[in-house]
Amino acid sequence: MYATITLFISGGEIFFIMFIVVMVFGADKIPGIARGLGKGMRQLRDATEDIKREIHKSAEKQGIDTSFTEDIKKELNEVKKNVDDVTGTIKRN
Repeated sequence: MYATITLFISGGEIFFIMFIVVMVFGADKIPGIARGLGKGMRQLRDATEDIKREIHKSAEKQGIDTSFTEDIKKELNEVKKNVDDVTGTIKRN
């Protein structure tokens, strides 16, 4: 259900970025930074879920039909699949 993000970064580029991070922050600070980033990402995801939940609750209280959102999600998933199929063949070529 979560969206995946595709980064166009090769192994050498990742190694170079990690090398710079180690040089700037030091090896002993990296676990704390990673923990902080993880907590921040989790809080952001929780906040967005809370906002979605509140929007759905208020829509239901006002009698607004939200069933069309499921149809939109299905259509978007089909479009994503079609785009992935097309870009997959382009990436391979």
